[in-house]
Amino acid sequence: MPRSITPIPLNYADFKPFGEVIQADDAKTKSINQGNTTRYHDLAKLDLSADGGKPGLNIFRSKPLPQPIILELMERHPLSSQAFYPLGNAPYLVIVAPPGELNPSAIVAFLAQPDQGVNYQKGTWHHYSLALGSVSDFLVVDRISDDENCDEVRLTGEDRIKIDLGSINL
Repeated sequence: MPRSITPIPLNYADFKPFGEVIQADDAKTKSINQGNTTRYHDLAKLDLSADGGKPGLNIFRSKPLPQPIILELMERHPLSSQAFYPLGNAPYLVIVAPPGELNPSAIVAFLAQPDQGVNYQKGTWHHYSLALGSVSDFLVVDRISDDENCDEVRLTGEDRIKIDLGSINL
């Protein structure tokens, strides 16, 4: 029987062990373009150049999983960070666990709002993008290279996790 976890709201303090929340609200700003644009500056610590890697800009299109959502896979990128920013108006789930050997009991679920992105620090375990309600696009900045930069672990038996969406309105 999988254990059940309830997502908590995504915020800077709770997400800090896993990376950064990308959000314009409290970021450093610069006025540019003759005062007509506010630049929210340097929102994440991108770490993309290990072993000759280069930054890549991508769009990931994610479809919602059937409910109830049962987590069966976690992944990490041991050589780089990976940043996601939603391009739509729907909330989504962020599922993470600390770097190191995957400890399924340390998996945490966050409910992210449409104006919040995340940057997973190098080695942070995470589930792939979890759209809620409808197909969702994410702008993704990650490392491009010819080597392998993705470890996956399958969750089986009691390590599987059911996401309790409870009162989340989709």
